[in-house]
Amino acid sequence: MSANTLTSPVRRALPRPSGLVWTVLRLHRTALWIWTAFVVLTAGLLLWLYGPGATHTQHLLDTFGYAGVQGDAWTAGIIGSPFSGAYNDLFHDPASLLNIASFAVAVFAGGSLIARELENGTARLAWTQSVSPARWLAAKLAVPALFITVGTGLLVALYRMLWSAHSDLLLAGIGPRALYFALGPGTVALPLFGLAVGVLAGLVLRRTLPALAVAGIAQSAAIAFRANSWPFQGDYQQPELSVRSRAITSTGAEIPDPGCYYSRPCLARHDVVGFTREYLPSPDYWPRQLLETGVLLAATAILVAVAFGVLKRTSTS
Repeated sequence: MSANTLTSPVRRALPRPSGLVWTVLRLHRTALWIWTAFVVLTAGLLLWLYGPGATHTQHLLDTFGYAGVQGDAWTAGIIGSPFSGAYNDLFHDPASLLNIASFAVAVFAGGSLIARELENGTARLAWTQSVSPARWLAAKLAVPALFITVGTGLLVALYRMLWSAHSDLLLAGIGPRALYFALGPGTVALPLFGLAVGVLAGLVLRRTLPALAVAGIAQSAAIAFRANSWPFQGDYQQPELSVRSRAITSTGAEIPDPGCYYSRPCLARHDVVGFTREYLPSPDYWPRQLLETGVLLAATAILVAVAFGVLKRTSTS
């Protein structure tokens, strides 16, 4: 061969996961794409609510005060319905989606992630090919946990940003308080708890349908308990967050809202040119959040430890 012969360039493959991590990603790629789509679409909704979605309601607040916020909500449709189109209801919808996602994580973990592989024998096949049961389960837990933590962490951060910017556009009542106490590290810990619940259900029952049913019921109970029990949200212990509403005159002075509603002559008579409104932070927020997160993570750790114990018995039987 001539010395002038060109040699083929060496192709460098992009780094990618290998071993058990790659196996889990490949086997459950459909679930991964669904999770990614959920995070992207929910993040898009949060960013829209933060930006152009708030423009109309913000204008009504600036012009007519809280009366404008109420009017916007009541003219949009049935308040409290996710299909009303009211900014107030759209603001709460991502929180409902996060609860649904934590339920879906538990069902997926109980069914597809664990029980299906035990039921059809692929788990035992993996254990006979130099993959120990403990390593198998560790990968099954770690890979989804990483995506769950990153995804929900991003959504909670965006939600907190939205709350800081536009919580003044929410109707007063129990709703804002429940949402306020739902946005924090506990929201990230809840689907991780669901993952542990599903994994344990799958290992104990070893059949897909019973495992996903039990996991779904258990996670539904956890979501309901979180919504109504101290140190979690506890909707009815204190019905509303404190709110500060003031009208602004042409001199920049802040005065009590004169209650003009949509009457421009009344606003002119009181020299009102704008309004300000904000929910005041609660001193209970971080104590509750940290305690809630600690309880959920501790329960998750216990369930994971039990799952490894069950796996040890299962793999040796």
